[in-house]
Amino acid sequence: MGHTIINIGRQFGSGGRSIAKKLAEKLGYDYYDKEIIDNVALETGFSKEFIAAKGEEAPGKTVFSYGFESAGMPGIMNGMTTNDYLWTVQRKVILDIAATGKPWVIVGRSADYILREHDGVFNAYIYADMKYRVDRILKLYGSSEKKPEKRLSDKDKKRAANHKHFTDLEWGFAPNYDISLNSGKLGEDKCVDILYGIVTEK
Repeated sequence: MGHTIINIGRQFGSGGRSIAKKLAEKLGYDYYDKEIIDNVALETGFSKEFIAAKGEEAPGKTVFSYGFESAGMPGIMNGMTTNDYLWTVQRKVILDIAATGKPWVIVGRSADYILREHDGVFNAYIYADMKYRVDRILKLYGSSEKKPEKRLSDKDKKRAANHKHFTDLEWGFAPNYDISLNSGKLGEDKCVDILYGIVTEK
C-alpha cells in the first residue's frame, strides 16, 4: 500500500473521529487519537483532560488570543508559553510514531502539517452541514447552557486559530488536503469505504 499514514482532520460533530477509527479497523492500521494525549501527558506532566481540551484549540477564537499568553520562566517549559510547549511536545510525539514506519491513522492535531515531509501520508478532511452536526452532538453529548450551534462554531474557530497559528495554513481549506468528504451527505460508512478504496488502490 502506498499510503501508510492517514490523517483525518474534521469539523467538530462531523463524525471524523468515528470515521478514522472505522477506517483503521478496516485497514488493520494502528489508530491514534487519545493515545497521542496519553503520550503527551507522560512527556509534559499535564493532565489528560487539559491536553484534550487545549491540544487542538487556541486560547480564544482568533490567532490574536495567543498574544495574551505569558512565557514560562527559564527552566520551566523551556521558557515557552503553555500552548507553545504543548505544541512542541505533541509534534515530537507524532514524529516519533511516524519514525517507527508502521501504518497508522491519526485524528487531527495538525498532523497534515507536522508530517508533510513524510512519504505515504494521505490527508483527509471530514465536514458536514450545521444541522447534521447539531443533531449528532446532541445525541452524543446532550444539551448544555450554550446553544449547540454556538458550541460548534466556537470549537471550530478555536481549532482553526490553533492550526493557523502553528502552521500558517487555513484549517478546513480543501486545497490543503488530498480529499474533503461531506459526512452529512455521504454517511460515515460511505466515507470509510471511499477512503479505504483510495488507500488500498494499487
